[in-house]
Amino acid sequence: MANVTRYKTSKGENRYRVRYRKPDGTQTDKRGFRRKIDAENWAAEHVTIAKATNSYVDPEDGKRRVGDLYEQWLKEKWPFWKETTRVNATEAWRLYCEERWADRRIGTITRAEVQAWISDIIASAGAPSVRRPYQTMLGICRMAVRDKLILDNPCENVELPKLPRRKSRRVYLTISRLLAFADECSRGKHLGAERRALVLTLGFCGLRWGEAAALKARDLDFGRGVLHVGGNLVYVGARWVEGTPKNSEERDVPMPLIVMEALKPMCGEREPDERVFRDLRGGPIMKQSAAKTTGWWYHALVRLGWPKEEWPTPHDLRHTAASLAVHAGANVKALQRMLGHKNASMTLDVYADLFDSDLMDVARLLDAAVQVETGMEKCGQNVGKSVLEPV
Repeated sequence: MANVTRYKTSKGENRYRVRYRKPDGTQTDKRGFRRKIDAENWAAEHVTIAKATNSYVDPEDGKRRVGDLYEQWLKEKWPFWKETTRVNATEAWRLYCEERWADRRIGTITRAEVQAWISDIIASAGAPSVRRPYQTMLGICRMAVRDKLILDNPCENVELPKLPRRKSRRVYLTISRLLAFADECSRGKHLGAERRALVLTLGFCGLRWGEAAALKARDLDFGRGVLHVGGNLVYVGARWVEGTPKNSEERDVPMPLIVMEALKPMCGEREPDERVFRDLRGGPIMKQSAAKTTGWWYHALVRLGWPKEEWPTPHDLRHTAASLAVHAGANVKALQRMLGHKNASMTLDVYADLFDSDLMDVARLLDAAVQVETGMEKCGQNVGKSVLEPV
């Protein structure tokens, strides 16, 4: 029960207070109401109904500082994040959240303040910079709601910038172009055979760059003709970090003969735990770019003389592998397993354009089947009776 009583302030003004017990049995009060009806309405909503529906929030808990809650949230999430996510989250907090929110009490933050903060980020750093700091504050406030420190999340239902959906330019290489690029990479000054093998592995097996960088000699099974993708190696915060593949999807990927022939001589010189692909100093391979003029990837493309709009990025070779597999007859499920997507619907979403041509093939194949059937009937051959044929 909650009791409403009247009292006088130091200035002699009438005010009302609500005395009530918390769910743990301790007594407290809420004072300062100018009208009795306001105190009664507050008591009904925040005490009687809240306790009955297990949604009671202690006003004292709302006094916790956002900076302290950030540390708690980070500690909860840290074991489940990869290194890149950890770096991105801590940088977002340091650059955009800490100064604004760290010393604020969680229960005092309003939705209007969050909206103004988002507008300030857009004005100073641009709309794309909003996502990570907003997700950080959203996560902290969701944890606060979960722990019943606050009743509502002030980060919910705010207006976020609508980013233009960029249709990424994809380059699908034909087999002849993929081989031409691989051969051109082999003509570089250093590690020609290794770079050719890397391009063939990316272009025929569909590995991500980090997955190829993490490959060890023991991951290649030439007897079965498969390579095992079990790791991912990325350069984060000026250091190499090894983790699991994206979506934690370890998988075995079939190697075409041309890939095995390129990899076998290299692996013959490696110990089982040595990296398959290495740089000049024996370290992991640094990711290449079609735009970075100092890289061997860029110089091979220059020597080929292709138009720049046809230059493949390393990730385009993953797209190329998907395209070649589809045109070789691979179904969606096989492609999903090869690329390490979490499910087949993701594969369809990413590569819907590759399967559009299959729809057109349906009519062509049906026409061919009809021609075969009708041609057989004209020849008087027994093609079976339809279940709908009259007797």
